[in-house]
Formats: sequence, structure tokens, C-alpha cells
Amino acid sequence: MLKIVKRLAWVSLGAMVALGLALIVTKPPASPLLLASLCGSTIFLFGLTGAPAAKPRALFGGHLISALIGIVCYQLFDDALWVYLLAEVITLVVLLLTQTVHPPAGANPLIMIQAHAGFGHLVAVVLVGVTILAVVAAIWSRLTPGKALHYPVKWNEPSPQSKDWSVWG
Repeated sequence: MLKIVKRLAWVSLGAMVALGLALIVTKPPASPLLLASLCGSTIFLFGLTGAPAAKPRALFGGHLISALIGIVCYQLFDDALWVYLLAEVITLVVLLLTQTVHPPAGANPLIMIQAHAGFGHLVAVVLVGVTILAVVAAIWSRLTPGKALHYPVKWNEPSPQSKDWSVWG
């Protein structure tokens, strides 16, 4: 039991350090909610390190693609309800086709539209924030006492691992 408590404390501290650094460095211009999806990413990076959705391909691809889709949809169509729905559906399709599914990144289109984000947010907030999380996770996992998975376990593993989506096996 003590081992579990120590492990939970260690990964929690790592997640807190990663998110704290991401917020300090990026200083999200409109709101810290621009980084809300990164909170979910910390669960994958620090708690589910071996999951395909935690791999750099899914982490970076999922966040950057979904944020870009949200920004483009907002820039082209403003922020009507149908735009949120369109952006989310496009995100689902593109992430599945590119096998870069990272569930927390699914929130990015809505976040970008709600924030009226511009293309600068893609680099200044999303890319920088995701990079900070990945670097801290890589360092933190190597500092973990005892036997632990080192992040990233694999660099380019697809997520999902096959194109047998949902009920259409």
C-alpha cells in the first residue's frame, strides 16, 4: 500500500510540475482554459505512460491537428453552434485517419473556437505547452525511483493501433 501511495504522490507531483511550467511559460493570453486539454494529457503522460494515446505521435499530432482545426473553423465561420459541431466532427475524422488520437486533444477545437484563437496560439500556447509536458514527462520518468516505464515508451506508435474503429470491426 505504501508503494502505491508513493507512486501516486510521485506522478501527481510530476503532473503538477509539468502543468505549472506550461502555464507559467505560455501565459495563455485569453485564459488558462486554453490549456485545459493539457490537464487530461498529464493523465496519459504520468499515469498511463505506456498507452498508445500517450506516445509523442498522438500527443503532438492530436493536440496540433485538433487545435488547428478549431482555429481554422473559427477564422472561416466565427463561433456559431454549428461551427463547434463541424470542428469536432472534422477533428474526429482526421485524428482517426492519421492515427493520432489523443482523447484530451478532442477538446481543443471547442477551446480554440470559444477563445477566438488565432494561428499564433497554435505555436505560442499549444505547441509550447505540449512540448513542456513531454519534456517534463521524459525527465520525470527517468528520475522515478525503482523500476518504471520511461517516457516515451515508443515514439511513433499509432493511436488507435488499427483502423478498426468503434463497432465497424
